[in-house]
Amino acid sequence: MAATVPAEGDPRRRAFCSESSRERGEPLEATASRVDHWILVEYRGGWSRDPVDASLLSPELKAHLREQRDALGQAKVLFVRKPERRDEAGRRALIGSSRPGEERLLELELEHQEDLRGVDFAAALATGSRGAPVAGPLFLVCTHGKRDRCCARYGRPLYDALRERAGTDRVWQSSHVGGDRFAGNAVVLPHGLYYGRIAPEDVGDVLAAHAAGRVVLDHYRGRCSYPFRVQAAEQAIRESTGLVGIGDLVFLGARRLGDDVTRVRFEAAGSSVHEVDVVGTLDDEAAYLTCGSDEPRHARRCRVVRHGVLSR
Repeated sequence: MAATVPAEGDPRRRAFCSESSRERGEPLEATASRVDHWILVEYRGGWSRDPVDASLLSPELKAHLREQRDALGQAKVLFVRKPERRDEAGRRALIGSSRPGEERLLELELEHQEDLRGVDFAAALATGSRGAPVAGPLFLVCTHGKRDRCCARYGRPLYDALRERAGTDRVWQSSHVGGDRFAGNAVVLPHGLYYGRIAPEDVGDVLAAHAAGRVVLDHYRGRCSYPFRVQAAEQAIRESTGLVGIGDLVFLGARRLGDDVTRVRFEAAGSSVHEVDVVGTLDDEAAYLTCGSDEPRHARRCRVVRHGVLSR
C-alpha cells in the first residue's frame, strides 16, 4: 500500500519546530515553565497528548491528583517512565519542591499507582513523612512524542545519553514539560532548572557542571520558581558577572514600575545587589511555536533595559 502523503497545510509538511527555532536564532532564556511543586507518577502505558486525563488511572486517582496539584499551588503533574523498568514489579512516584530555600525531592515506592490516593503530597513535602529523600541532581527528559514530534526526535536520544553517563537512578523520561521548540529539553530537580537544545554530545558538560553545583548558561532556559521577567534578570546577571553557581544569586524581590517595566533585585554571593529592569515584548517574526500549531504566533520575550549594581 502506498504511503499517505500529508495534505497541503498539514503540520507534518512543515519543518520541525525545534529546527526552525534554532535556525532563526530564538533565545532560550526566560522560557522555563512556572512551577513550584512537582508530582511525578510512573506510568508505563501509552502517553496520549493529554496523558493523565486519557490514561487508565481510576477516576478517583485522577481527581486526587488534580486536588493535590491545586492544593500545592503552581504545581505540575507529569507522567514519568524508564523503559528498562517495564517488567519490574511495583511503581514509583516522586514529589518535589523547587522553591528557593525549600528544595526537596522525595521518592515513594508503591505496589500500584492507586496507592497514591492515600498520600497528602503537601504534608509529605512539609514534613518528609512519606518517601525517601532523593539527593539531586535528578534529570527529567521530555520524550512526549504524542504532544510534539520534536520531543521524541530529540528527547529520546538525550535520555539514552544521560542514562549511559549518569546511571539509571538519575534520569527519567517525562511527559510535557513545556517549550517543545527547544527540544531536547531537560529539567534538573530539585532546583527546577530548565535546559534546552541539549544534544547527546553536550551531556558530559551538563553532568560535570551539575556535579559541581553550576548552571550551564549555553543551554539555560531559566529557573522554574521564578516568573519569566525574573528569569531574564537572573540570566543577565549571570552572563555579566560569570556567577554560575546555583546558589551564587539570591532573589530579593521584584516590583512593577510604569511603562510595563519590572525591577528585579538579586544579591550576588553576599556582596553586591544587582538591580535589573525588564520589559515584555513580542518577537518581530511570527512562527509556528509547536509542530502542531494551527497558525504562526509571535513568541513572548523579556528584554533587559537596565542593569545596575547598588552596593559592594
